[in-house]
Amino acid sequence: MSERTEDQTRDDPARAEPAPPAARRTSWWTMLGRDSFAAVAAVVLGGVLLVSAAAPLFLGDRAVRQDLSASLRPPSFDHGFFGLLGTDVLGRSVLARLIEAGGTTLSVAIPAVVLSLLIGSSWGMWAGYRGGWRENVSMRIADIILSFPSLLLAVVVLYVFEPSVANIVAILAVARIPIYLRTARAEAAELKSRLFVDAARTFGTKTGPTIFRHVAPIALPTLLTVATLDFCFVMLTESSLSFLGIGIQPPEVSWGLMVAQGRQYLQTAWWIAVLPGIAIVITTVSATILAAWVRIATDPGQRWRLTLPRAKRGRGPAAGEVTA
Repeated sequence: MSERTEDQTRDDPARAEPAPPAARRTSWWTMLGRDSFAAVAAVVLGGVLLVSAAAPLFLGDRAVRQDLSASLRPPSFDHGFFGLLGTDVLGRSVLARLIEAGGTTLSVAIPAVVLSLLIGSSWGMWAGYRGGWRENVSMRIADIILSFPSLLLAVVVLYVFEPSVANIVAILAVARIPIYLRTARAEAAELKSRLFVDAARTFGTKTGPTIFRHVAPIALPTLLTVATLDFCFVMLTESSLSFLGIGIQPPEVSWGLMVAQGRQYLQTAWWIAVLPGIAIVITTVSATILAAWVRIATDPGQRWRLTLPRAKRGRGPAAGEVTA
């Protein structure tokens, strides 16, 4: 191409050559489909959420229905669908209780993560953007909360107050706020010196709209990745509290409570404690894998890895190739 032609192309974008297929923006579904581990993790988490949400529609009272004549039946295909995973000492279906417990565990983990994400992120971005004494006070409050281990803080508070879903959500949300506060503060403190933020301030944009329009969209991918990982921690904490007897209380049921109730039958009826433990492991591992995928998918410098066939991953983009 001659120098004159290059100048015309630069001045008239319509004459520019179309971007190669690898350079075009790839959809989220396509990137997810090219990562088999992340796709399986997303299917597992989606299935857990769907089944737990729809449980009241088809379970009825099967999770609490007792049948002493069916006590401690092992997993078998001979006792119908709900007898597939066996029964506990009171003859209750372990499968039905697993589904019911999944809904209870998620009803604690998801609200706790969402509340801590919203409060901590908003607080942290405001503190990092404004700086000065606001930032210092916010960081000292975060340090004070972080100085108490989350599990120990929950144990102390739940011993004083009644153990319930609402109290557990509130305690875990408060305990996890500093994680998002510190992350959002660091992002906002770095972004407030960028030219586009300076331009917004120059044109008289107030603090709230500037944070919402310019800071939050850039900090959100990092915060969502932290939230996905924190979901695992909160779920494990709730299971630990229920296992210790100060979390979810009967007649409600959670995975941690099922493990606690079945530990004395490990030698005679292993499925009562082992199966909910496996459910906890599968859910947390799936969330961890999906969090790693989200981190890469939301990073413009790493996203190209998800647009390549699996055989070509691990190598950098080809010379002259434009990443998505």
